[in-house]
Amino acid sequence: MRSYLDLTKTGIVVFVLLSAAAGYFIARPSGNPLEWSHFALFILGLYMVSAGSFALNQAQEWQRDAVMERTKKRPLPRGVMKSWQAWALGFSYVGVGSLLLYVIEPLAAALGLLTVLLYNVFYTLFWKRKWAFGAVPGAIPGAMPAVIGYSVFSVDLLAPECLYLFLIMFLWQMPHFWCLAIRYKDDYERGGFPVLAAVLGVDKTLFHIGLYVFVYVGVALLSPWFLKTHVLYLFLVVPFALKVLWEFFLYYQQEAKGSWLRFFLWVNFSLLAFIGAPVFDRMIAAWASGL
Repeated sequence: MRSYLDLTKTGIVVFVLLSAAAGYFIARPSGNPLEWSHFALFILGLYMVSAGSFALNQAQEWQRDAVMERTKKRPLPRGVMKSWQAWALGFSYVGVGSLLLYVIEPLAAALGLLTVLLYNVFYTLFWKRKWAFGAVPGAIPGAMPAVIGYSVFSVDLLAPECLYLFLIMFLWQMPHFWCLAIRYKDDYERGGFPVLAAVLGVDKTLFHIGLYVFVYVGVALLSPWFLKTHVLYLFLVVPFALKVLWEFFLYYQQEAKGSWLRFFLWVNFSLLAFIGAPVFDRMIAAWASGL
């Protein structure tokens, strides 16, 4: 079971499902009772597509994983699983998951398959291996789960609510990944990945992290211009935005030599706050209008 959870990167899948659920609930017509079977089938389908995509990723990169300290204990480098097993699980999960999403909404299934293509072909084989800024276009598939959730109820993917979710998920990934790239710079170099910290150095990487942090926080603070916000905007979004800025200031001051984990965790916590607050604000408003 531990090998299966590692192969499918369950920790990341949780973020995928939470962001997809945010898109699902924001786009869901208000006033209608929640169909739990519909939601459960959507979550199951997206879980299988995501888990399968991550299994395919490890099947593609297990030889590089074997030379990196951070990843050498994954199932394939340790020999606990064979690469053909990862390929089989990956393709079968993506196939079955796509069929389940198709039952829910054909557009959601199409976007799911597009995400797998962007992640497992363009990002894994080209952007990540060839370009120091590969994380930037690579953030597109990472931001798609929220759009997939939104597409279940709406085909207008350029709606302000959908754009907000996509931008938050997209911008979050650069501070998230480049912080790890600084921490494990030597490891990534051993694996043959030209991460930003290895190519441009730590100082310039911190500069680029700062740019994305400010835009990321800025979009969160501007969320009332994208969607309806209420009490949780003031009590959740604003405090988390200020906290992320403060943690980045400490991280930058120490030139990434300390506090990296604090900054990394607060960036991740803030994502949950920024995508969760609009959902719960919407629920609170619906409940209040029904009183």
